[in-house]
Amino acid sequence: MRHFLKVFGLCLAVLAITPVAAQDLATLVADRVAISGGNTLVAQGAVEVFYKGRRLKAQRISYDQSTEILTIEGPIALTDDQGTVILADQAELSADLTEGVLTSARLVLNQQLQLAANEMMRIGGRYTSLGQTVVSSCKICANNPTPLWEIRAKRVIHDEVERQIYFESAQMRVAGIPIFWVPQLRMPDPTLDRATGFLAPTVRTTSDLGFGVKVPYFIRLGDSRDLTITPYVASKNVRSVDLRYRQAFTSGRIEVSGALGRDEALPGEWRGYMSADGVFTLPRDFTLQFSGKMVTDKAYLVDYGLSSDDRLDSRIEATRTRRNEYISARLINFRSLRDDDVPSTLPSIITDMTWQRRFSPDLIGGEGGLRLQTHSHYRSSDSGADSDSDGISDGRDMSRISVTADWRRNWILPGGVLAAVLTEVNGDFYSVVQDDVYGGEFTRAHGGVAVEFRWPWTRSAQNGVSHVIEPIVQLIWSPKTASDVPVEDSVLTEFDAGNLFSLNRFPGADEVEQGPRANVGVTYTRFDPAGWSLGMTVGRVLRSEDFGQFSTASGLAGKKSDWLAAMQLATSEGLTMTNRLVFDDDLDVTKAELRFDLQQETFGLGSSYVWMLADETESRDARVSELTIDVRYEFSPSWTANLSTRYDFEADRAASAGLNLIFANECLKVDMTIQRRFTSSTAVDPTTAFGLSFDLIGFGQKGKAGPAQACSG
Repeated sequence: MRHFLKVFGLCLAVLAITPVAAQDLATLVADRVAISGGNTLVAQGAVEVFYKGRRLKAQRISYDQSTEILTIEGPIALTDDQGTVILADQAELSADLTEGVLTSARLVLNQQLQLAANEMMRIGGRYTSLGQTVVSSCKICANNPTPLWEIRAKRVIHDEVERQIYFESAQMRVAGIPIFWVPQLRMPDPTLDRATGFLAPTVRTTSDLGFGVKVPYFIRLGDSRDLTITPYVASKNVRSVDLRYRQAFTSGRIEVSGALGRDEALPGEWRGYMSADGVFTLPRDFTLQFSGKMVTDKAYLVDYGLSSDDRLDSRIEATRTRRNEYISARLINFRSLRDDDVPSTLPSIITDMTWQRRFSPDLIGGEGGLRLQTHSHYRSSDSGADSDSDGISDGRDMSRISVTADWRRNWILPGGVLAAVLTEVNGDFYSVVQDDVYGGEFTRAHGGVAVEFRWPWTRSAQNGVSHVIEPIVQLIWSPKTASDVPVEDSVLTEFDAGNLFSLNRFPGADEVEQGPRANVGVTYTRFDPAGWSLGMTVGRVLRSEDFGQFSTASGLAGKKSDWLAAMQLATSEGLTMTNRLVFDDDLDVTKAELRFDLQQETFGLGSSYVWMLADETESRDARVSELTIDVRYEFSPSWTANLSTRYDFEADRAASAGLNLIFANECLKVDMTIQRRFTSSTAVDPTTAFGLSFDLIGFGQKGKAGPAQACSG
């Protein structure tokens, strides 16, 4: 019977509703459908009407063909194709559902924001007008009927086209207590992500600048451009304006930020910064990236909480990466903010170009590689002497062209031994000026050849656990060559599992590892079906002669290097731990590093510890012993705390500490931070900073809302 009435009702709807084109016909479904007086259609019982993406549900609908008016009895639910829902008890609407009056109505936007009123008017299919309205996105319960926040207004208008909400005589309440009143207010609805207007303010208080407030104003310049202006006023005579401009293009994007203002830190002087970055896709698979930053003084970035960088890196770079080819060209500018750096003696302008290709030679097999690289750096000083006794001439400028070719081929020998032959040859041309010791032009050629043997042993237990033990020996020969090349980019040398079995452990091109030597070690890996794995590596380097290329703190000095021991543990429960130890035959540690990371649903812990010997070669006058800890803990679905600290054991004090508390539910997000920096210099003092921001969920796209409160009782 219901199927018959559905078909009958559909036929009546086709005949009765709107004498327009066939594609605009409505569909009606009901338990009972009847015609009264010849021109009135009455539908009762689980009534549903579908028309132009709109869906109307009610208990009873009466349609008068002469007036084209729908008289509806509820409960009523009207939904459009944008997800907007209107709930009401009674309504009189036009046949196309775009105009009319609803009583005891509630407007729900994007399943978040609710607007409730005694009477609601639909106007022109675009506007919804509500009188004496209560607006909130907070969930209320019978035992707690007062929302966390609400806006009460004499009148509210929702513009569906512009996706804006206009308030007349609006009063903001928190926990039922009036906080402030404004005669006119405009807010974006939850479906709008970009619109001109004020953004959520933030409060920032520091011991240097005092209590301050930031009120961002967002200006939409088009679909692909916007500008944000943020005045910043603080109690210690801080008057500053931040600007951020963004633009998206078909092939990329740019973002430019900056600030300018005055404060008591440098009375009578303008302080500020500017930064820019962008990325673009170029023809032939190239990518262009650029970034840059400038500041008026050394302490500005730290004072205003923008960055802790003490050396600014500005660059423009074009790259292309393909399966067997890599091309890169870049121009870099460095500026130091450190007290002990002399800007004129530091490389301020650097250029690099790299072309690298991998290939498989037909005649000899295996895999080969060819790399062409150029490098140059410039210092603004004109002196060729070393006035600061750092081993580098004050004005040394250097250019280099390097060509490197390498080749490797593998074999499987009887007994499962994996053998390989590998070789590398490189040539360099250097030009050094403004250097009383190394000045001039010269060339250098160097190469090496090695044989490698790996013998993997595997074992699988009945419980599914597998073990792999692999002894590895590399025998390397390379000549000892005299070189007048000044060493700058190979000063800091690391000894780790990544370069234990390498022909050259220097990170730069201005130094190469020389002499006959052997890299020996063993790796062990355990795979458990329970989802965890353990990997370990132990090894060292043995030389026939020590050429004094490495510092003691690197762990690679002497005819026998220190021992390297590395371990990595990973579990399916979210635990990852890595450890590296470099120690000598007497078990005295040269370097140590431990990283620990555990991530659970409600708890997270990340920590690292670093210990290093003092080394003048690496510009480290004192030992390093530092512990870093980052903790995340969810007290409840709505409350999350993040704690971070860095402790310097050599100085016996914390270097920095911070606490972040976040509250988020279905209608509100509050972010509170407190940070303390304990370090100081001639430009920067120890500082404590406090920040507070809040977002009302439901106005504009704020991302994912937090959990809703649970009702009880």
